Amino acid sequence: MKSFTTFRRMLFIVIPLFIIAGCSKKSGMPSAPAKTPGLQLVVDNLISPIVIAEPPDGSHRLFVVDELGQIWIIGADGKKLTTPFIDVSGKMVTLSPSYDERGLLGLAFSPNFKSNGKFYLFYTAPPRPGTPIPGTPGSTWNNLTRISEFKVSAADPNLADMSSERVLLEDNHTYLNHNGGTLAFGPDGFLYISIGDGGNADDVGNGHVPDWYLVNAGGNGQDIYANLMGNVLRIDVNGNPYSIPPDNPYVGTAARPEIYAFGFRNPFRFSFDRGGSHQLLLGDVGQSLYEEVDVITKGGNYGWNVKEGTHCFDTDNDLLVRPSCPSVDSAGNPLIDPVIEMVNTSNPIGGGLGIAIIGGFMYRGAAFPAFQGKYIYGMLSADGNATGKLFIATPTTTGMWSFTPLTLNGYPTNLGQFLKSFGEDQSGELYIMTSGQLGPQGTSGKVYKIVAQ
Repeated sequence: MKSFTTFRRMLFIVIPLFIIAGCSKKSGMPSAPAKTPGLQLVVDNLISPIVIAEPPDGSHRLFVVDELGQIWIIGADGKKLTTPFIDVSGKMVTLSPSYDERGLLGLAFSPNFKSNGKFYLFYTAPPRPGTPIPGTPGSTWNNLTRISEFKVSAADPNLADMSSERVLLEDNHTYLNHNGGTLAFGPDGFLYISIGDGGNADDVGNGHVPDWYLVNAGGNGQDIYANLMGNVLRIDVNGNPYSIPPDNPYVGTAARPEIYAFGFRNPFRFSFDRGGSHQLLLGDVGQSLYEEVDVITKGGNYGWNVKEGTHCFDTDNDLLVRPSCPSVDSAGNPLIDPVIEMVNTSNPIGGGLGIAIIGGFMYRGAAFPAFQGKYIYGMLSADGNATGKLFIATPTTTGMWSFTPLTLNGYPTNLGQFLKSFGEDQSGELYIMTSGQLGPQGTSGKVYKIVAQ
């Protein structure tokens, strides 16, 4: 009897609540609007911003790399410091204002940055004097890929110690394009480096060595012996000047031991997923037909220039697909297909989605719960103009990933700017870098944070 009385009292309380809730729903009372992604300006008046990173030191500063050689600090208060953290422009080749893929291209903070103050830069230095390209008398290298370690000034945490530079790695580069340029420490503590195939086009020209696939001319992408171009490298910075991780795939062979994966054209931007299984995700810029995103595995061959995306590449005419090509290389390694393939605007089949893929990040922030575990990336331009675009892809365990355009509040069709790069802070929130200019000139460069609006 007591339990029944209690139950009846609960009914008197609960039933009216259901009635109220139902009436509210039927009466059309508005619910909270869903948040949509938008852009919040972080800093402007830059030239060509291409990297943004937050050091793992709890300072909540953002470091913005400008291609012309400077790194600027955005303080925890959101204000840009008036003096650059570092300026290496005097150590670099002179850039072409109209278009250039050289410059200060990469920044990575040591995982122990808070205690050791070390950071690493990827920049293009002038070529070594008196070093002609082998096999091409009278020719000269265009630039020198240089990876250097620096330390923060002991007197000021917002300034680098220019005298602390320790050059780790240098490698000749043939043309001004296809430099790659990403530096990132992996979850294993080793430094990963992406370098393009040497430039020009089709993986042919001066400095592009012959490879095992004789049907196509070129290429550095398929060579693992003569140079470091067309590869993702993996080194241990704790060496003199560095050491090779003992489980790198070509340790103990005639190949270059720094190589972790190969078969790339211009792996401009890659990132490690800060969640999940910490996959290495890389955007490789295509030639004329297809753009791609790859999941990188140790020792993997990603196909260039035998293939462009999932299609057979033809150096005789890069606007045509060769009817057939091998599915494995001369060592029996499978040519690994991308997880995302996008039609380039130049592709004669039509339906192109853009020019020059910009690798992004797997989203692990808190602002967009629906984006958790999805990959956000973009295109430099939709059509060769200042029409950069963002995309979002849903990973799968097998096969290709589906993707859709990521529409931003206030930008219904495109950014109205060239998309230069992506960045991620220590909370997993994402940033984009843009410019109104294709090349490193002017002051239209901007950094935005992707925020809920």
